[in-house]
Amino acid sequence: MSTSNNILPNQTSGTAIIGQVSARLYEGVVEIIDKARTSVVAYVNAQTSLTFWNVGNFIINDMEYQAYSAYGQKILATLSQRLMARYGKGYTYSALTRMMNVARIYNDKEMFATMSQTLTWSHFVELITIKDDTKRLFYQQMGIAEHWSVNQLRSKQDEMTYERSLIAAKPDDEIVSVLEKITPQHVETDVVLKSSYILDFLGLSGFYSENELEDAIVKQLENFILELGQGFAFLERQKRFSIDGTDYYLDLLFYHRKLKCLVAIDLKLGKFKPQYKGQMELYLKYLQKYDMQEGENPPIGLLLCSEGNTEHVELMMLNEEHIKVAQYLTCLPDKQWFIDKLNRSILIAKENNVSTGD
Repeated sequence: MSTSNNILPNQTSGTAIIGQVSARLYEGVVEIIDKARTSVVAYVNAQTSLTFWNVGNFIINDMEYQAYSAYGQKILATLSQRLMARYGKGYTYSALTRMMNVARIYNDKEMFATMSQTLTWSHFVELITIKDDTKRLFYQQMGIAEHWSVNQLRSKQDEMTYERSLIAAKPDDEIVSVLEKITPQHVETDVVLKSSYILDFLGLSGFYSENELEDAIVKQLENFILELGQGFAFLERQKRFSIDGTDYYLDLLFYHRKLKCLVAIDLKLGKFKPQYKGQMELYLKYLQKYDMQEGENPPIGLLLCSEGNTEHVELMMLNEEHIKVAQYLTCLPDKQWFIDKLNRSILIAKENNVSTGD
């Protein structure tokens, strides 16, 4: 009896050790296989995109000016039939046309190959539908930086993410300069923050107070963060600042991972007023002195107002880097509203640049 009692615990512990080692090995092997499969998929996608680009580029170079003529279309149709007979449905007339369009717009092979490490062929097919070069660059760079799927890329366009970005009101050369610096590790404030935020999910209508607005945002925090964009982390509500015996309260405090800084958000009913800027400057100086951690960038402030007054904002916030003003809407307007708002912002910005001699 004593012998069997001695053996049983040893057998049990041995089985447990085997199970632990097996589990550890399993997790390690699974990680290796999954990484390899991911690499293989990325490689195959990149090679597929490059193959399609080469086909499109070859057709353009071979046919030159005739590629888009009626004569060229007949040749392309015949070519498509022969290729489909050999390689399948991936070489339809429409597919060949897309290959040519991608190769024409993305005419730098080395740059295209680099982007193909992140973007799939379906991304490129979607991107070439954007006629404006600057807007296309925005969606291209943000798609790479934030790893958008094709569906996300389409959704971002439907949501008019570019038109609502702060960067969109800048001169084209400045926009391009900023966008070209964007990487998965680095983004700029004017690309992250928007000029308008759609908060229709809050269920607010008619008259409401700033406290009711804040309560609704906190209850719908996940949706609010999704509207803010990727990289935001919620830290605190009604953060108290005690200065010379006077208490001040910041509505919402966030942190942005890629900007590497605190983001102070103050909610305001009505239009932007000049005194809001001074109040936010006080908050930001306090945060920089007492809350900013080593390695972080200086905090930025976002004033969210329920009504827009673009000229006031442009005049007060001229050359302001750390404080931004945006409008929030509790119901979704039509797309023309965003276009009109952007055009007005661009016009006022140009007028202010002329008046200041920039």
